[in-house]
Amino acid sequence: MDDTRKLLNTKETPNTEVQKNQVLTLEEWQDKWVTRRIGFHQEQGHQLLKKHLDTFLKGKNELRIFVPLCGKAVEMKWFADRGHSVVGVEISELGIREFFMEQNLSYSEEPVTEIPGTKVFKSSSGNISLYCCNIFDLPRANIGKFDRIWDRGALVAINPGDRERYAEIMLPLLQKEFSYLLSVLSYDPTKHAGPPFYVPAAEIGRLFGKQCSILCLEEADVFEERHRSWGIDYIFEKLYLLTEK
Repeated sequence: MDDTRKLLNTKETPNTEVQKNQVLTLEEWQDKWVTRRIGFHQEQGHQLLKKHLDTFLKGKNELRIFVPLCGKAVEMKWFADRGHSVVGVEISELGIREFFMEQNLSYSEEPVTEIPGTKVFKSSSGNISLYCCNIFDLPRANIGKFDRIWDRGALVAINPGDRERYAEIMLPLLQKEFSYLLSVLSYDPTKHAGPPFYVPAAEIGRLFGKQCSILCLEEADVFEERHRSWGIDYIFEKLYLLTEK
């Protein structure tokens, strides 16, 4: 039995359909940045990524790495410091500007002609480019293909009804011999409406299983006191590695 089939047979919390009609608008996401409701940001970077970084990068040099819904994730600086080039997309211009400011990186900005109203922010070193737009508009910019995708806080933030559209954008971005590292959350979705949304293992298999082999690298207990305000009493983070079939 391959990894994907084992994945589909994993027992999960019941009632996974309860969040399927939940919708958060782009304006609401932008407002989270303005009002500083950005508990999803990790100032010290993502510890599970750090732990599995060698598995993800596989010792390769000069990789192209895509970071969807990147916010101001410090991991983008980790990748760039190792000589890789990073492309991200984020709806909040505030989040993008804060990334460059907090990482002490000078940058320029320019319009993206293919997407009216969109700008791309580029580090002066040229190895970080962050697009400020709706991810569903991004394919119009023809950003090319990628060796790696780091998806933390993206699939769990996409409205559940948009997940197929999301996968249809992500899969064509993958280069041969890709690695797609995906972080999702597991909790009782009947007690918290999201976001972040609960993404069951079977959903990952449904979205990506035809093209990708799927391996769960680790499951970690990430419950904190702040999660009690969500009405839940447990939450696990699951880190999946998707590779070419």
